[in-house]
Amino acid sequence: MTRRLRLGMVGGGEGAFIGAVHRIAARIDDRFELVAGALSSDPQRAASSAAAIGIARSYADFREMARTEAAREDGIDAVAIVTPNHLHARIATAFLEAGIHVICDKPLAVSLDEGEALARLAREKGLVFAVTYTYTGYPLVRHARALVQAGALGDVRLVNVEYAQDWLSLPVEHQSNRQAAWRTDPALAGPAGCLGDIGTHAYQLAEYVTGMRPSEVSAEVATFVPNRPIDDHVQAMLRYANGARGMLWASQVAAGEENALRLRVYGTKAGLAFDQQNPNELWITPLGGASERITRGRVQSAEALHATRVPAGHPEGYLEAFAQLYTDAASCIEQGATQGDGWLTTVDDGVAGLRFIDAVLTSSRANAAWVTIE
Repeated sequence: MTRRLRLGMVGGGEGAFIGAVHRIAARIDDRFELVAGALSSDPQRAASSAAAIGIARSYADFREMARTEAAREDGIDAVAIVTPNHLHARIATAFLEAGIHVICDKPLAVSLDEGEALARLAREKGLVFAVTYTYTGYPLVRHARALVQAGALGDVRLVNVEYAQDWLSLPVEHQSNRQAAWRTDPALAGPAGCLGDIGTHAYQLAEYVTGMRPSEVSAEVATFVPNRPIDDHVQAMLRYANGARGMLWASQVAAGEENALRLRVYGTKAGLAFDQQNPNELWITPLGGASERITRGRVQSAEALHATRVPAGHPEGYLEAFAQLYTDAASCIEQGATQGDGWLTTVDDGVAGLRFIDAVLTSSRANAAWVTIE
């Protein structure tokens, strides 16, 4: 086996949720070793955070980290960016310019201009730029994608995707909830709240499985919690170039829901259904036939096997799906596949998500008028 790749991290200091998730995911398949970090802009907090998780090289400034690591013989191969959204572009730019591969949490940036500039820079530098759309790492999501590609559903007619949570149903951003505080602050999250946080996950999952991007959208974003300066709910109708139609809704004020990301795709021959809260099963129903429950442990497609780690009957979940993205990123780095391997979601997928955000916000401002997704 080749050596473990050296990984750095920006953000994800003490108390951060997603930083811990990235660190666990990077270690699961033993493809990365975390050796450096700028875990906080506060030097003392950065040092204490690094010491707590055994990172040898701690920095208080990501620019210094990029310069120093690029100059070291044993410098990092890739950096994981796990900060609030408004910092993604400037951090990624610094590391790309230093010749270091990037693994960035979503959304890619807070504006389409920023995202397109990152995509150009990554191509110019010939570097891998992965964007962690977590749910594309599930074995049965990849099997569903393979079924659509193989024509098992026939021509796709309908795409329904939803992502429902309830954790922002109350103004918890004013109750010492750090995650809620930055995710509901446009200065940190960007112009899209629920839309950018989980709506882009729903959008990307539908695209990943069907292989289709909608050409037009009619959408409305809403804010249900009084005085919240950013959306906490979005609903959209989609039109596809092949004549298919779709619906997407995402909400963080859906009382009783935990993390309900669900996808249904209907074709001329069959339909499929996937529920992220039950990720080890996929339902397939042929036209006029009985529904078939497919389990992860019984699927033998190359796409599913590539993302499977444990025997049948042993559930795989969120952390393993996240780990799959790190494993695919490592393979791309080692093989020089800078535009991805066909499985990994990359900077181009991140840009597509930003185009969707722009179109949804434009449509909503125009009373849900149909808007072309450029």
